[in-house]
Amino acid sequence: MAQRAVWLISHEPGTPLGGTVRFSRRYPTVEKRAKVFNGTSYVPIPEDGPFLKSLLFELRLLDEDRDFTESRDSCSRINKTSVYGLKVGGEELWPVVAFLKNGIVYACVPLVEQTLSPRPALISISAVSQGFELLFGIQDFLYSSQRIDTELNTKLSQLPDLLLQACPFGTLLDANLQNSLDSISFASVTHPQKQPAWKAGTYKGKPQVSISITEKVKSMQYDKQDIADTWQVVGTVTCKCDLEGIMPNVTISLSLPTNGSPLQDILVHPCVTSLDSAILTSSSLDAMDDSAFSGPYKFPFTPPLESFNLCYYTSQVPVPPILGFYQMKEEEVQLKITVNLKLHESVKNNFEFCEAHIPFYNRGPITHVEYKVSFGQLEVFREKSLLIWIIGQKFPKSMEISLSGTVTFGAKSHEKQPFDHICIGGTAYLKLHFRILDYTLTGCYADQHSVQVFASGKPKISTHRKLISSDYYIWNSKAPAPVTYGSLLL
Repeated sequence: MAQRAVWLISHEPGTPLGGTVRFSRRYPTVEKRAKVFNGTSYVPIPEDGPFLKSLLFELRLLDEDRDFTESRDSCSRINKTSVYGLKVGGEELWPVVAFLKNGIVYACVPLVEQTLSPRPALISISAVSQGFELLFGIQDFLYSSQRIDTELNTKLSQLPDLLLQACPFGTLLDANLQNSLDSISFASVTHPQKQPAWKAGTYKGKPQVSISITEKVKSMQYDKQDIADTWQVVGTVTCKCDLEGIMPNVTISLSLPTNGSPLQDILVHPCVTSLDSAILTSSSLDAMDDSAFSGPYKFPFTPPLESFNLCYYTSQVPVPPILGFYQMKEEEVQLKITVNLKLHESVKNNFEFCEAHIPFYNRGPITHVEYKVSFGQLEVFREKSLLIWIIGQKFPKSMEISLSGTVTFGAKSHEKQPFDHICIGGTAYLKLHFRILDYTLTGCYADQHSVQVFASGKPKISTHRKLISSDYYIWNSKAPAPVTYGSLLL
């Protein structure tokens, strides 16, 4: 298991190149091994310039590459793994592990110890998992404290020396770069207990456990008698455990209030050591009844060094948080729109932000808007043919708000005007964007007093939760319902 090269790239929208390579490291000895293993399918590591351009293009981070590209954006290229193939010099460099976080693209090229033709399954390439662990370790090191540019520059300058110790010759020994910075000996030397292969080092410092529950609610609302509205909650529990010792044990319990919606389709991280069978068998395909398992959901595990997703789940909540009605009627160059939104009484009325986006693609720029809004304010983006209704942080006491008006458009430009089949007539929509902190729609929470930690020292335990909208659409009720090309299920 080894890495052929590592890059850190700052994403800089609006600049000619779209970004800057802040750090790169190549491993010539690993490259020689790649040439032997890959044989005729071997593709060399490119220079930083071509790699930067190809990677930002593949990630859709270049300003001039927003238009549809068949080789990158077709349905056959839907990517859910953060592993890409980059077109460089007429050849494809694969696999490239890459993701964007806090304005920086983290990337590496794992060594594949076999031929690349035919392309092997990702699960069979152990260096891919090691590449993720290395990049997460670098991310945790760079942002272990509040981001300050001077501090970030200092840490970037320390990376070459740290990787000599943490990842010599491209082989990861310790994903916790702070260990290398403090010149701490590796656990395999200082501890008689056997170090697991998946855990490259140990933590030294103040013990702390951080638990974050993020729920994303999806919804498709039509306001039609013959078509049922759909909605679903998808939750992620993220943990970061800074605990001393080779194999500390932690047990986290997720609980629900009396009227909470049971968690279903639960998927857990491989570090979880055991599970109640009722957790594994709870499925959204089964009919909901009073016998459904409603917790507590206990997850005993031995945590890795980096931040990780402890589990994923879905839930069938009884109602969506915001019920909506949207009607658009076309009259020559004008559109008449009506929007009604209602916050359900059970939902916490305290948003970090709440907005309704109403796009009018395939038309010219907005030239005139007459409107009446009962709450919040309306912003008009004329060139983008977009209205944004900024609702703010709270709904009024009535929990109901409305917007009505007339929108007039100018002549359409065919040069750079975006075209979207999903915004024509019957497929016109309104999309809600909102976030509520310290709240989950299911009611799911992690009680910090129920967290059990078996390690030296008493850790500081912090818990957070939030609800975020994701694909929350309200379709034009005046026209036939649009064709749905995907399921709400992940």
